[in-house]
Amino acid sequence: MALYRPREGRMIAGVCAGLAHRFGLSVGLVRLLFVLSVILPGSQVLVYAILWLLMPNEDRVSYHVA
Repeated sequence: MALYRPREGRMIAGVCAGLAHRFGLSVGLVRLLFVLSVILPGSQVLVYAILWLLMPNEDRVSYHVA
C-alpha cells in the first residue's frame, strides 16, 4: 500500500485519513490521537505540515500492475 492523501474523507489536508488508510486504522482514531497529541509539548503540527507537503494526492499516485 502506498502512502497518499485521499480525495474523499478529508477534513483539512487528508494526512490523518492517508495515515489511517495506510496502516489499516480508523480515520476517527487517527484524528483523535493527533488532537490529543497536540496537547502535549512537541512538534506535532510541524510534522503534520511536513507530511502535508510530502504525501502526494490520491490522483497523483500511479499504481503499476506487474
